[in-house]
Parts: sequence; C-alpha cells; structure tokens
Amino acid sequence: MTTEQIPHPAVVSQDEWLEARVALLEKEKELTRAQDRLNAERRRLPMVKVDKNYTFDGPEGKVTLLDLFQGHRQLIVYHFMFDPAWENGCVGCTSYIDAIGDLSDLEKRGVRFVIVSRAPLAKLEEYKAKKGWDLPWYSSFGNDFNYDYHVTLDEAVAPPVYNYRPGSGDGGEVPGTSVFFRIGDEIYHTYSTYARGGEYLTHSSTLFDITPYGRQQDWEDSPEGWPQFPTYG
Repeated sequence: MTTEQIPHPAVVSQDEWLEARVALLEKEKELTRAQDRLNAERRRLPMVKVDKNYTFDGPEGKVTLLDLFQGHRQLIVYHFMFDPAWENGCVGCTSYIDAIGDLSDLEKRGVRFVIVSRAPLAKLEEYKAKKGWDLPWYSSFGNDFNYDYHVTLDEAVAPPVYNYRPGSGDGGEVPGTSVFFRIGDEIYHTYSTYARGGEYLTHSSTLFDITPYGRQQDWEDSPEGWPQFPTYG
C-alpha cells in the first residue's frame, strides 16, 4: 500500500469518475461551441488599410510587407521579442516557436506565416541557425513596424485593444501576433492579439481561426461568399 503523501486528485470508484467526467464533458462541449461563436465573430471583424510602406531585411535582401505574402491572400506575423541590443531572443518567444507544428496546411489554403523582430538580421539568422528553425524570419530594424503594431512600447502607448500589462515587457519588447489580408497590391490589417492571447496559436487549426477566412471548412459560420470546403476529403 502506498503511504507517500503527495497532492493528488480524489480517488473514487469507476462509476463516480464516469459521472464526474460526463459532467465536465458538457462544460468542455459548451466551451468549444463558445469558441466557435467567437471565431465566427472574429471572421466578421472589419479591416483597415495599411498605407505605410514597410521595408524588412530578409535572407533574400530588402523586402516589403507585400513581399512577405509571397502571393498568398492572408499573412500571419508573429512578433518575436528580440531587442536590437540583445544577443539572444526572448525565452518565452523561443518556447513558442519550439512548439510550432507543421504549418504546411496554411500555405495550401492561402496563408503565409512569418516571424518579425526588431533586432538586425544577422542576429536573427545566427539565433535561427542555433535553434535549427526553418520558419521565415525578417528584421524590422530601422522601421516603425514594431511600434505601429504595439510590440515595442519604449516610445509608444498601447491602445485599448492591447491586453498586455504595461511595463511587464523586457526592454519595451512584448509578444504579439498580427494578421493581414491582401486584395491585389493593397494590404489590410485585420487582427492583432498580444501576450496570452497568442499562446495557444501553435498549430495550423488555431492559426486559421485568427484569419478572416478561418479554417475554410463547411461547418463554420462564415459570411456568404467565404471560401469553404468539405472538412474531410
């Protein structure tokens, strides 16, 4: 008989466990339905045109925000905390990228995922090589991109949508995720989330959920005319 005293859940019979599990399942199902309703509302958010021209440094040289789409309709930017003065990237952002799964489904449905940081490209490339990552990573060093999308706050004030405690970043850098939509050569900002708002966005399904078109599956409540396909097959 085990006598070691450690914190643990209550020990009950199989029938008692099943009753408790079914009760919890009802709450889990309601949470799923509530998340579906929230995602449907997010797909109906308006968007704002991006009028500023941003130039980034990437492995292929100077690129624009439009170039980051690489012809896709939707773009997800992960704002990785990397101050120009740092020698290494943020520990939390590093853990997030380490947890990213296979994102190949995104590009199959017109979504590109990239990382953007304020540190110079040479530092990003060195850190990327050390971590063995292959995700596209661009430097916003010298432009206003980080400030305009509220992930560098040393000279900026966060807007009401910002859900990260002011002053809790590291040297003015804070984590976030932003989504952009392209119509021809015109770019629109559709969504941003910060801090804990992005910590669950580690695989293609949840990343699709923050885009205007969503998962593009026929069970979703999307506006008329949105691209949708059978969920399976």
